Amino acid sequence: MKKNNHLSPSLPWTTPFIILSILTVHSIKITSAACHVDDEKGLLAFKSGITRDPSGMLSSWKSGTDCCDWAGINCRENNRVTTISLYGQVDKPDSYLTGTISSSLVKVQNLDGIYFVNLRNISGPFPDLLFGLPKLLYVYIENSKLSGPLPVNIGKLKQLGALSLEGNRFTGSIPSSISELTQLTQLVLGKNEFSGHFPAGIKQIRNLSYLSLEQNKLMGTIPDIFKSFTDLRILRLSHNEFSGKIPESILSLAPKLAYLELGHNRLTGQIPSYLGKFKALDTLDLSWNSFTGVVPKTFSNLTKIFNLDLSHNSLNDPFPQMNVKGIESLDLSYNNFHLKEIPKWVTSSPIIYSLKLAKCGIKMNLDTWKPAETYFYDYIDLSENEITGSPVDLLNRTDFLVEFKAAGNKLKFDLGKLRIVKTLKELDISRNLVYGKVPAAITGFNKLNVSYNHLCGQLPKNKFPVSSFVGNDCLCGPPLSPCKL
Repeated sequence: MKKNNHLSPSLPWTTPFIILSILTVHSIKITSAACHVDDEKGLLAFKSGITRDPSGMLSSWKSGTDCCDWAGINCRENNRVTTISLYGQVDKPDSYLTGTISSSLVKVQNLDGIYFVNLRNISGPFPDLLFGLPKLLYVYIENSKLSGPLPVNIGKLKQLGALSLEGNRFTGSIPSSISELTQLTQLVLGKNEFSGHFPAGIKQIRNLSYLSLEQNKLMGTIPDIFKSFTDLRILRLSHNEFSGKIPESILSLAPKLAYLELGHNRLTGQIPSYLGKFKALDTLDLSWNSFTGVVPKTFSNLTKIFNLDLSHNSLNDPFPQMNVKGIESLDLSYNNFHLKEIPKWVTSSPIIYSLKLAKCGIKMNLDTWKPAETYFYDYIDLSENEITGSPVDLLNRTDFLVEFKAAGNKLKFDLGKLRIVKTLKELDISRNLVYGKVPAAITGFNKLNVSYNHLCGQLPKNKFPVSSFVGNDCLCGPPLSPCKL
């Protein structure tokens, strides 16, 4: 069972899985002798370029010891170093490295894999030393602070099978010579600051299974180049400034594409009916664009889809009946839908964790809604509808709820009867008919809005502004007026 905390899911094709697979193949180590002197010199030069290592990631890198035994080092073939794998851990603040990548790392001539992932504070330009490593196949330098443009001759790295520079600060256009990296199966340049247009020459990289240009500043139309790709499974172009229509050649990806993410752009036109042919599709994100018309009836063929986000467009009724066995994440908010009720195919889902149907024309009594599963709910947004009744029974059957929004409805319930789980960080039930007292548990929230209800009594000590509580019957205490004795 998959369970995610955002629209984009935990993928079987994401970098950690791929790296693990690669390292399994490359982890055979011969220990009959110490590592080569050039390897030791190159690695110690890299260490000398690191100015902070608070977690001691490189503490085992000591001169005179076998560098094949150092943390993050793998050797193969006559005890030559073949991979460097250094990973920071996102949930551990001290798990990072500060410094630059020494050019002397080029001394490690048998390197076929460099994995610098989540090191966070590695700075400097694109490491030109990569051009001097003839056996290099896999480069993952992710989530750090490399900056500046990519070299115009990056196409000279012709032997590369995977290149990921995700989560850095690279700028400028993506060089046209990137089209010469024809052996790549993964090209991941997302979460940088690249500008200019989508490099149409990428169509020459026919073996791609994973292409990500998301979260950059790319503009213009998405070129109609996708007939070139026979193995593409992940296409991530969201959070850019792309305009125009979805290119027709995307249809050629239908047999294998599992993740199509085009959200947060400026795309227009109608959603193509051929998207219903993508029967392997797990995730479809078309949110925050300017799509019009109706959602195609062919969407009923998307039987394997788990994550669907069509929010913040100008889509109209009717919404098609979906034939999914289970939906994990659904967001149809802020279109022109009049659903009247929460769809039955949502109610019956055994694995849903995120449901967002804000301003979807829902007119129902929440007491009558009996979803098959509530345990895994993380996010619920039913704002700006005409929902009556009480959410207490629903929410009291959740154990992992992070966010509940239902502002602008006609919900009527005693706030004191709501079981507030430790995971809950945001609650917005403003502009309803909620009564009772504000519970002390709100102190653990990051965001709160209970304004314009019928709440009464003294507020618990809190950090929220007046706007979170204004418009109630008789609330008092900071940040509102003092309570009368």
